[in-house]
Amino acid sequence: MNIVDIATYAVGVFLLIGAFFTLVGSIGLVKLPDAMTRLHAPTKVGTMGIGALLLASMTYAFISGDGSLREILIMAFLFVTAPISANFMSKVNIHRKSCETPPDAPDEQTWSTLAKRNGDTAP
Repeated sequence: MNIVDIATYAVGVFLLIGAFFTLVGSIGLVKLPDAMTRLHAPTKVGTMGIGALLLASMTYAFISGDGSLREILIMAFLFVTAPISANFMSKVNIHRKSCETPPDAPDEQTWSTLAKRNGDTAP
């Protein structure tokens, strides 16, 4: 067994892992009850699924001799932007009061999302 055979099996394993995580993320997006719980499925599980698929693509490209680093850039962009966009979407849900309010903050503090500044006029 040479390195090409091992890499081919690795590509297969990465594809199966990526397909599983992407499937679980898609099912979670459809089945979970409200927007805040539905937010976790595509951002957490889907990111891992797409990351594994990109890892399979990168491994295949390197064993076929066409290695490029575009997949690394795509993964870096995906891993940076998915949590940030999930954070913004959850803040919008909290501000629109379309979900349950978060639990009380400890020690008489307030959550930064719900903090009112001196110049705020909104209720």
